[in-house]
Amino acid sequence: MLSIEESVWNFAQTNPDKTAIISGKISVSYRDLCRNIIAACEALKTIEGYAVGKSIVLAADKQLGFVYAYFGAHLAGLTAVPIDAETNPSRFEFICQTVSPFCTAGFKNTNGNFVSISLKEFETFEPKEITTPHFPNMEAVADILFTTGTTGTPKGVPLTFANEAAAARNINTFMQNTSDDVELLALPISHSFGLGRLRCCLSNGQTLILQGSFVNIKRIFRYMEEYKVTGFCMVPSSWKFLQKMSGNQLGNFANQLKYIEMGSAYFSEKDKRELANLLPNTRVAMHYGLTEASRSAFMEFHEDDKFLNSVGKASPFTDIQIFGENGKILPDGEEGEIAVRGEHVTKGYLNIAAQDNFFGEYFRTGDWGIKNNEGYIFLKSRKKELINVGGKKVSPIEVEDVLNAIDGIEESACIGIPDPNGVLGEVVKAFLVKKHETELAFENISASMIGKLEEYKIPAAYEWIDEIPKTSNGKIQRGLLK
Repeated sequence: MLSIEESVWNFAQTNPDKTAIISGKISVSYRDLCRNIIAACEALKTIEGYAVGKSIVLAADKQLGFVYAYFGAHLAGLTAVPIDAETNPSRFEFICQTVSPFCTAGFKNTNGNFVSISLKEFETFEPKEITTPHFPNMEAVADILFTTGTTGTPKGVPLTFANEAAAARNINTFMQNTSDDVELLALPISHSFGLGRLRCCLSNGQTLILQGSFVNIKRIFRYMEEYKVTGFCMVPSSWKFLQKMSGNQLGNFANQLKYIEMGSAYFSEKDKRELANLLPNTRVAMHYGLTEASRSAFMEFHEDDKFLNSVGKASPFTDIQIFGENGKILPDGEEGEIAVRGEHVTKGYLNIAAQDNFFGEYFRTGDWGIKNNEGYIFLKSRKKELINVGGKKVSPIEVEDVLNAIDGIEESACIGIPDPNGVLGEVVKAFLVKKHETELAFENISASMIGKLEEYKIPAAYEWIDEIPKTSNGKIQRGLLK
C-alpha cells in the first residue's frame, strides 16, 4: 500500500496533463500539482524552527495554498494539524499548546511563540521541477485531527500515512471511483469527511473541483453541467438546503451522476428513499464512522433498500463487532458497543492512554447498537452526548462553559433538539438557571457568545428552569431535559 503522496506522484508521471484541481478560474494539472507541492515542501524547510517531526497548524479552507501546504508539509516530514479557519481563540490556543507547532499558516492574530504565515504565499512560490521526493514512512504520523468529546476537551487523533492510505483505499473501493470521475467538493475540509474526499480523489487520479459551500446553488448546478461532474458528497443538511432552494433540480443530472457519498449526521429512511428515487442510476451511499475510524461502514440506498434504517455493513477491509461491557464479542442480535478494526483506525488519542479506547484490536466507538446475521449494523443509541449540527459535532460542555461565565447565569445544560427549520438536523438548546432575578434577554446571551464559540455552537433555543437535573454525584442528566 502506497501513501497518498506517492499515489499522487505515480499518477502524475503517467498522466501529467490530466486536470487535478479546479479552483475558481484556475485549473491545475497533476504535473503542476506536484511541482507546487515540492515548492511548498522546500519553502517550509527554510522557516525558522523547522525540523522533521514537528507540527504545523493549517487553516483548512478550500484554497490551493492549503492543498500545496498540506501535502508539502507531509513531504517535509512534518505533521499537519488542519483545523477550521474560524476556530475560536480558546480552542486554537488549546490545540497549539497541545501540539507545539513550529509554524501556523492561514490564521490572523495568533499571538503565539511560533512563525505565522499566509496560505496565499504557497500559491506564489516558484514551482519546482519534478524530482522524486523522499516519501514518508507509512507508520509516521501524517495528521493530527482534533475532535471534541463529551468532556468538552478537544481530543487529538493522530493518523498515520498508513491509516489515511487505508481509508482512501476502503472508500474508493466501496464507492467504485475511477480516475475518470470528476468530483465537486463543497464540504468543509477542516473535518474528516471533506479532507478525506480530498485525499481519495487525488490519490485516485480524479479531477476535484473546489467549491466554497452549497450556499450558491446556481454555481453548483452550473459547475455540474460545465465540468460534467460525476459525483459529489454532502451531509443531510446540504440535501435539505438543495431541496429547499431548487426542489428536485438535482434529478436533471440523474444520467450524469455516478455517485454521491453522504454522512456525518442522521438521515431518515424517508429521505433516503426520496433521494434514491430521484437518482435511480446513481450509486447513492452513506457512511458511518468517526475521525478515529473513517468510514467504517457503508450502505448504498438501492442495493440496501431493505435495510435503510441501518448504517450498512462494514466497509471493505474493515471488521465491525458488537462488544459487551465485559469486553467480549456478542452474538448477532445482541445490543452492545460498536467497535471497529482495520488499517484505517487510529492507534489512540494524543497524550491519552489507549487501553480504555480499545477492546484488543477493536476501537471502541462509544456508540451502541446491534449487528444482524447478514452483517448490517443498527444504531440503538449514542453513548456520547455530542450534538450533531449539520454534520458538525458540538460538545454540550464546551457551550455550557461559555454560558456559565455570563453574569446572571448560575449554571446551564445543553442538549440537541430537532432543527425547527428542518435543515441542520439538530441545533443546540440551552437550559439556564438564573443566578439572581436577572432580566437577561436570550438575544443578549447569544450576542455575548459571538467570538467565543463558532456560530453553529451558539444555542438556537433557550429556556429558564429552576434546577438542572443531576445524579447523586453531580453529573448532569441531559436525558431528562429531552
